[in-house]
Amino acid sequence: MKFIFEVTINPGYRLEDYAEIWEAESKIIQREPGALGTRLHRCIGVPSKLVAIASWQSKELRDAAIDNLKDNEELKQLVARKDKVVTLNRLGEFEEPEWIVLAEEQLVNS
Repeated sequence: MKFIFEVTINPGYRLEDYAEIWEAESKIIQREPGALGTRLHRCIGVPSKLVAIASWQSKELRDAAIDNLKDNEELKQLVARKDKVVTLNRLGEFEEPEWIVLAEEQLVNS
């Protein structure tokens, strides 16, 4: 499953300020069972916008990881810093694709 956020850099901060926090947060979260990595994408033409996509084996494992980490002091400090630097808009939780069209125009039904 994918957990997707739109990220807006708050005035007075730089994208690099957030990227540093995101990387530190991600290193903690990615140690949890079911974590499959996370990616941060820049918005073309809008330097203050990004999309963060976290991949998990399942929603249940992601939810368990979030619950397991709720008392992690290092993560709490990072979240407090992040809340000053960015505004997050949770776009949603998405299943893996059922339909994929590849460059070769090959249709794969997952």
